[in-house]
Amino acid sequence: MFAGSDAGGERAAAVYCLIGSAKLNGLDPEAYLFYVLSYIADHPVNRIADFLPWNVALPRINSTSESN
Repeated sequence: MFAGSDAGGERAAAVYCLIGSAKLNGLDPEAYLFYVLSYIADHPVNRIADFLPWNVALPRINSTSESN
């Protein structure tokens, strides 16, 4: 995969990790990222763990209807 630069690759890896963590925790990755990006700017930096997928209260994906 090409990201354009080392820094771009590191950013892409961070986003892929967030998406993968959201999926592993039963969250819709698009809804999770929308939630985080909507609120992170006004959130205290010392409480950033509030945005980890296992701490976010969003509707869970129904695993029986999910297709991979």
